[in-house]
Amino acid sequence: MRKITLLKQAGERFFQAGIEDAASEARLLLCWASNCTRIELMQRDDIPDDVVEKFQQAIQRRSAREPVAFITGEKGFWTLDLHVSPETLIPRGDSETLLEALLHHRPDRQKVQSILDLGTGTGCLLLAALKEYPQAWGLGVDVAPGAAALARRNARRNGLSERAAFIAGDWAAAIRGRFDVVLSNPPYIEHAEMVRLMPDVAEYEPHRALDGGNDGLTAYRILCRSLPHLLSEQGCAVLELGIGQAQAVTALAESAGLKVLECRKDLGGVERALVLAFS
Repeated sequence: MRKITLLKQAGERFFQAGIEDAASEARLLLCWASNCTRIELMQRDDIPDDVVEKFQQAIQRRSAREPVAFITGEKGFWTLDLHVSPETLIPRGDSETLLEALLHHRPDRQKVQSILDLGTGTGCLLLAALKEYPQAWGLGVDVAPGAAALARRNARRNGLSERAAFIAGDWAAAIRGRFDVVLSNPPYIEHAEMVRLMPDVAEYEPHRALDGGNDGLTAYRILCRSLPHLLSEQGCAVLELGIGQAQAVTALAESAGLKVLECRKDLGGVERALVLAFS
C-alpha cells in the first residue's frame, strides 16, 4: 500500500478523534510499525502488507485515545530509553526539570553517593540521575509491585541494574537510612479535577499516580514530614510540582524545618521543581 495514502488516512482519523499533531503522530506510528527511522521512512513509497496491518491496529488504538507510548511500549526520557506500561505514568518532558535543578545544585558528579526516588514509576528519575552521578547507588520505591518490576527492567535495559534497586512500599515507611538526594514526582492533581483530564490520561494512566487528594497536597504532606529523616546532612530533595502548587508546598516544607533552595520553572514557564535542604 502507498505510504502517502496510509499517512493521509491515519491523519484524518486522528484529527476526527481530536488528537493534536495528527500528521506527526501518524508518521511516528508508521515508523514504529515499519521499525525504521523517519529518514528511512521518507525513502519508502510502498509499505508491506504485514506492516500495514500492524499500523492499522495502532491507528485503531490511538483513535481510541490510547497513548502512543502504550502502543509502542517505550518512551525516551533524558538520556534513557524506557519500557512503559499502564502500571505507571508515562515519563514526561516536564519532569526533566527536576534533573536540571539537581545538576545545578549538585554539580560535582563524584560527590553524590546515594539517591532515593519515592513514587518511582518507570524509574525514570532515579535512572537518569544515576547516569549523571557515576559513583551513586539508588533505591526506587513504588506502592505498585508492577511498577517496581517495570523499573527493574528499565535498569537492566540502561545498564544500571548493579547500582539500582526497586521495592514496593508505601512512600518511605520502610526506609531506614539517609540519602544525598531524594527525588519524587508524587500524585498532585486535585481529586475534583480528575474528571477533567484528557482521555489519553484519564482512561489509560493509573489514577493512584495522579490523584493528589482533595487539595492535591496529600503526598506532599507525607513527603515533607519524611524528608528530615531521609536526607543526609548536606543532602537535597527535588520534588515535582503541579501548576500553582509552589507556595503551598513551600509552606509545608518550611513547617517541617526545610528550606527552599530554588523553585525552577519548566520550559512552559510552570514552577515545576522545588529544591529543598535542611535549614
